[in-house]
Amino acid sequence: MANKTITLDVTGMSCDGCVKAVRAALTGVEGVSEADVNLESHTAVVTYDDSTATVETMIAEVEDFGYGAARQN
Repeated sequence: MANKTITLDVTGMSCDGCVKAVRAALTGVEGVSEADVNLESHTAVVTYDDSTATVETMIAEVEDFGYGAARQN
């Protein structure tokens, strides 16, 4: 079990409700322990167990909630 942190760029957020939805999407992924979503920078800093959660799963979950997400370069 190794905790990692990744920053995702998130598109489509325009309000605090969006931030809450993206946070719910990310923390709903098994293995994600924390998601700090920032409306101003349109990012999400996610702490996760890489033996359980994958970046692809996190991105797919955010997209299922109607937002865009990509690994920040």
